[in-house]
Amino acid sequence: MNISRGEIIWEPDPKSARNCFLREFWDEAIKQASTPLASYQDLHRWSVERDEDFWELFCKFADIKFHSHPSETRGSQKMPGTEWFPNSSLNYTENLLRTKSHKAAIIEITEDRNRRTVSYNTLSQSVARFAQALEHYEIRKGDHVAGYVTNSLETIIAFLGCAAVGAIWSSCSPDFGSRAAIDRLGQLNPKLLIVTNKYQYKGKTYDCIPVAKAICSAATSIQTVVLARYGGTYSDDLPPNDWIAWEKFLDCNNGSSFSYSGLPFAHPLYVLFSSGTTGTPKGIVHSAGGSLIQHRKEHMLHVDLTPEDVLVYYTTCGWMMWNWLVSALASGCTIVLYDGSPAYPTLDSAWEIAAQESVTIFGTSAPYIEACMRNNLNPNQTHSLSQVKSVLSTGSPLSSGGFHWIKNSVGTQIRTSSISGGTDIVSCFVLGNPLLPVRAGEIQCIGLGMDVAAFNEHGKEVTGEKGELVCKNHIPCMPISFWDDPNNEKYIAAYYSKFPGVWHHGDFVEFMTDGSSVIYGRSDSTLKPGGVRIGTAEIYRSLEAIDWIKDTLAVGHIKAGTEIIVLFVVTSDSRDVDDSREKVIRDTIRQHTTPRHIPQIIKQVLDVPRTRSGKLAEIAIRRILSGLEVPNRNALANPECLDQYITISNIWRDPNESL
Repeated sequence: MNISRGEIIWEPDPKSARNCFLREFWDEAIKQASTPLASYQDLHRWSVERDEDFWELFCKFADIKFHSHPSETRGSQKMPGTEWFPNSSLNYTENLLRTKSHKAAIIEITEDRNRRTVSYNTLSQSVARFAQALEHYEIRKGDHVAGYVTNSLETIIAFLGCAAVGAIWSSCSPDFGSRAAIDRLGQLNPKLLIVTNKYQYKGKTYDCIPVAKAICSAATSIQTVVLARYGGTYSDDLPPNDWIAWEKFLDCNNGSSFSYSGLPFAHPLYVLFSSGTTGTPKGIVHSAGGSLIQHRKEHMLHVDLTPEDVLVYYTTCGWMMWNWLVSALASGCTIVLYDGSPAYPTLDSAWEIAAQESVTIFGTSAPYIEACMRNNLNPNQTHSLSQVKSVLSTGSPLSSGGFHWIKNSVGTQIRTSSISGGTDIVSCFVLGNPLLPVRAGEIQCIGLGMDVAAFNEHGKEVTGEKGELVCKNHIPCMPISFWDDPNNEKYIAAYYSKFPGVWHHGDFVEFMTDGSSVIYGRSDSTLKPGGVRIGTAEIYRSLEAIDWIKDTLAVGHIKAGTEIIVLFVVTSDSRDVDDSREKVIRDTIRQHTTPRHIPQIIKQVLDVPRTRSGKLAEIAIRRILSGLEVPNRNALANPECLDQYITISNIWRDPNESL
């Protein structure tokens, strides 16, 4: 099937267009700007040229609760170093828990289908109890609390309790091994550690206690360990050593009432970590105020999230989408937490949960959508999904075929939003829009308030051609700092060394004249055969219609002084990739791209490496083929698959052998 990019597959109906948050905000912006702002591009241009006016208006529109109202929107104009809403104060948790009702705030579902639900009233009470327990154990503003935890009610309660008192949160999901967890949590010198006793994945149960003990041994700063049992299944068993059971920890307050105090807008909220595939993970410190207003902007204006919605995002608490999901509580909606594989016990399990829980906004990774497509799933024929209004996809670029599959196999009226940003800004640069058409294979728009563009290698802005994704203005969700980087040397090197004064994100992107975009992968894994830059996603997209290809990974490799393209292929059947199949691959790539995209070498492998958020680890394979070590294998979700690539590389470097 020939699937073209750019075909319109969804358009807003007039009624929904009139009643969405973005339309309401747009009308308010027109009043403030005293100009028509006739198109979304006009609105976006105003939001970046008058970004102080934009953020001030949005905070009023979203009814952000301040304790001390800002006297000005922005202090210094320098980049990096801009201070947003100086001298103001707010409380992140208070803004999330302003809904007071018995309505479900959180539904938790484990892989074995144990289900728990908690109302907004009960959640607020539990968070207050946790915050008081922190104070009892002398965890103060600015102290670090770490979690080695599942995607659970207890994890959200612990995080919101920390944010309520100004303690700084950081977490790893329990699929992280001891080395990976210690590399992250250990560098923060946490005073308190929350751990889970076990977790489930693909039908297997894993004991978390040994890794939790290893974290405690390595991080000698830990004074208190709280054990939260998986799925809330408490028992009379004593926790290991002198650890404290969750329920006992919550009961240690003196019964006094809890009140939220204001914290500076730029107070640290949490530390997230880079993937760590090229070295020790960098601790990225995000602010409470910046995260709050950025997430509220995306939820309200770009997702159109309402109190009536039920939102699920398949994530772990080691991925930034967990932080994004939690902030959705500020909308008064219901969020669904799922811990486990969305494809267990069957590939359509995620859709089954969506039907059972009346999910209206379904978030997942692009690889899951692609897997459903390749396996010819038709969940709309087996599950009631008529209530789903949006599907959100991130983690890697979603192919044109993925867009079409959602329309044909999930729902014709569903708005598919491919979104892209990252841990660096704990949000998105480019994302969806309820007032614009959806085109297959393209991301609808640039986020409001964000002056995002593509730069060529000379630092010139380009449209209609591929370039480096950059942000030319400072935005509130940019990190406060990196952890343990007192002079900002690592921070500046990471984002500002390529284009001084401009944020360089590291994605390879093309912007169309209408503001839509296509992400072609990470720019540090861009292919350059003959000196021409090629995004790996272009190759992946061209092969999406070959039904016997399950997965692919392309890297550039220098051979005899020239860069060649090496393509690794995982098949969905038992047949080898023989000469005839290689011809199909090359012919298909030539048909959909250019002769420069055709790989010189094609190798069949059993699996391709991915990070824990589902992104292809192309740099790891490039290093292996160059005879270099992969510095942090534990950062990968499937590090065992690297052994096959090492074997291939060793054969390749033998002068008597060739690939």
